[in-house]
Amino acid sequence: MIKFNQITRWGILSLCLFVFSHLSAQFRPSTKDDSPLRKLQYAEVAITNLYVDSVDEKKLVEDAIRGMLEKLDPHSTYATPKEVKELNEPLNGNFEGIGVQFNMIEDTLLVIQPVTNGPSEKIGIIAGDRIVSVNDTAIAGVKMPKEEIMKRLRGPKGTKVKLGVVRQGIKDQLKFTVTRDKIPVKSVDAAYIIRPGIGYIRIGNFGATTHQEFLESLSKLRKAGMVDLILDLQDNGGGYLKAAVDIANEFLQRGDLIVYTEGLKVPRMEYKADGRGVFLSGKVVVLVDGFTASAAEIVTGAIQDQDRGFVVGRRTFGKGLVQRPVDLPDGSMIRLTIAHYYTPSGRCIQKPYKKGDKKDYAMDMVNRLKSGELTNVDSIHFVDSLKYETLRQHRTVYGGGGIMPDEYVPLDTTIYTDYHRQLAAKSIVIQQNLRYVDNHRKELKECWPSFDEFKQHFEVPQSLIDTIIAEGEKQEIKPKDEAELAQTIPYLSLQLKALIARDIWDMSEYYSVVNESSEMVRKGLEVISK
Repeated sequence: MIKFNQITRWGILSLCLFVFSHLSAQFRPSTKDDSPLRKLQYAEVAITNLYVDSVDEKKLVEDAIRGMLEKLDPHSTYATPKEVKELNEPLNGNFEGIGVQFNMIEDTLLVIQPVTNGPSEKIGIIAGDRIVSVNDTAIAGVKMPKEEIMKRLRGPKGTKVKLGVVRQGIKDQLKFTVTRDKIPVKSVDAAYIIRPGIGYIRIGNFGATTHQEFLESLSKLRKAGMVDLILDLQDNGGGYLKAAVDIANEFLQRGDLIVYTEGLKVPRMEYKADGRGVFLSGKVVVLVDGFTASAAEIVTGAIQDQDRGFVVGRRTFGKGLVQRPVDLPDGSMIRLTIAHYYTPSGRCIQKPYKKGDKKDYAMDMVNRLKSGELTNVDSIHFVDSLKYETLRQHRTVYGGGGIMPDEYVPLDTTIYTDYHRQLAAKSIVIQQNLRYVDNHRKELKECWPSFDEFKQHFEVPQSLIDTIIAEGEKQEIKPKDEAELAQTIPYLSLQLKALIARDIWDMSEYYSVVNESSEMVRKGLEVISK
């Protein structure tokens, strides 16, 4: 005899199987029943409709996508709609907001500089202002996360936002209504004449506006007497392939190969110079380090392989995988690797990796330091199979991942002490610098109307250094001994001088100060002088 509860269980099971069969039929692809896609669909439908507890179907699918991509190369990734927008902003060349450079002093937003001709500058917001409320909601003194503050300040072009501002010397709180607009995001960090006849341009990434910014910088420096160029690509993580090709094109002769791509399912595609570049003569030195990657390596490899210039620094990152964005219906995106980059001599830029092993890949820079590669050129060894030749002068260059420079510059591990590193990590250096500039902005501008005079004669006051040391002690950060303190002071002073220059002028002035102590830049100047 079959009991009632057995009949009930059988009935429920039959109903579930019917629902599963009915629902899965809606997603039936025109493939074999045992296809991997069919199997994945069955699993998703089963979990969503039969699992004992409720599940977030959207998250379930996202986790499945991430799980698949994690078994591939380190650069195939999934991004949510929000992440897609955040990733694209630096490359698209603009975002929509009020147009201020700012930093946080404790829990107060301090305006470093309003963007030139931006919406905030147009209505009278100045450097040193403190924004304390947004649309009548306090953002100061409430420990609001920086991301939340940025979210409140940004918004669609044409929308208005009310700001409450506290200004030194003004008793009452000021009220401004700012109309949001498109705010440019620059990828050329600095451009200035570093020595008579020698220009310096630093590119932070390769975005939609990089090529135009680069051309404008070249034009400005040429008018100032530039003949030769140092192109600084240190810490440049890459960006758009087109931007890299456009930059390399400015240096190369017509028909010169810049880069080619090739994959199992993607045929070889070559990118060549059109001969209309604006810097076809004049010496070129490219500065690189272990964080120079992707599009930045394309420019570096093209200039090196075509014997157009010399590369100075340390071996680059080694990201030579081409990703194609696959847009999904909800605004999310898969960046799927489809090919490899190759330099003109045929070198694959990509460093070795094991599929699914992102941990070892992420530890590469640590492994380089442990092996001695970053500090001693004699620690670097290449096998003969990795040898290649440049295309004109037939100089030996090496493949195997990344671009090995023509002139090696070891990493100076002594200039930045543990004490200095701890002060910086706790934001003590940047916070005290901001306070100093905020309190002395007017007198600094009056005393130093010329940056050249500032660079040559300004000395960081001992009182600022003493304040940093005292604040460090409050947070139990102390030098090991007097020797470490003495070793820290010179570079700390230089860093503070550069930060003050940035806050009074801009990033070109910042790099103009810090580059005077850079072994990398010094070697670049030496190579050009030869």
